[in-house]
Amino acid sequence: MSKKSGPKKPSLNKAIPKRKVQCISREDGFTLSFFSMASLCEVLIDTDDKALAIKMGDIAANEAWRIEDKYSRYDKNSLCSKINADAGSSVEIDEETYQLFQFVQQCYDMSDGAFDITSGVLRKAWFFDGSDNVPSKNAVNALLGLVGWHHVEYSAAHILLKQGMEIDFGGLGKEYAVDRTVLLLSEIANVPVLVNYGGDIAASGNRKNNQPWQIGIDHPSFEKNSSPHVTLKNGAIATSGDANRFLLKDGHRYSHILNVKTGWPVETPPNSITVAAPKCIQAGFLATLALLQGVDAEEFLSEQDILHWSIR
Repeated sequence: MSKKSGPKKPSLNKAIPKRKVQCISREDGFTLSFFSMASLCEVLIDTDDKALAIKMGDIAANEAWRIEDKYSRYDKNSLCSKINADAGSSVEIDEETYQLFQFVQQCYDMSDGAFDITSGVLRKAWFFDGSDNVPSKNAVNALLGLVGWHHVEYSAAHILLKQGMEIDFGGLGKEYAVDRTVLLLSEIANVPVLVNYGGDIAASGNRKNNQPWQIGIDHPSFEKNSSPHVTLKNGAIATSGDANRFLLKDGHRYSHILNVKTGWPVETPPNSITVAAPKCIQAGFLATLALLQGVDAEEFLSEQDILHWSIR
């Protein structure tokens, strides 16, 4: 569920140290920059009050880092890693995690099982590094029995995975962090804010000059300075795509977007789908669900009357 294309990533100084927030003055306000969730992140705040901007930037970064520490499968100390390591045993969860699982359940049901956070285990067979290393059918089939959210038992207090199963919040964690950041910052001050975490974006309202935010749609296929722009007043946009994650063998391009029922890549999905929605976590789900439709991605979004941008 990559975000390698779509809304332009923050153009930040890559020398920013981890777990540090950088404050840069700009016209009409400040940009607060930091690293989180394997991405360069930025929060644009339209205010003349530098102290307020710094305070809000710290709140944003600390929330992003909190969510990363709690739900990253790459952190052996995270709750996600504990749930995976203890598969076969019941693991205690809190209210926040229960609510995320409720959203996961809704996504699973709405997508007829296509959106499934247990599908990450298939990465043990698939390595989308641009090579021709396509796995065998046996290697893929051996993992299919470990995929299926319907096998998961959970309540408000506990979750139980079948032994060998895993969950992965990668398809919604960053989008959730964006929404949480917008909510927390709106409680601090009534100033225009744009949150951009690696191309997943949400705005709290028009800029202080009453103009919308201008967001560029970025993709390797665009020539320099030719990318289209989206105006955003309120709400969110999120992107899912495979511009840089694929396999290529005998002239056939294998997308990293996997059909969880077969364990094999979806045929002919767009390179990138960007979707607008009230919340970033909703936009992210819809963008991923569209990619899972393959050749019918754009038709699916049009039928749902969902504002979107597609790149093939």
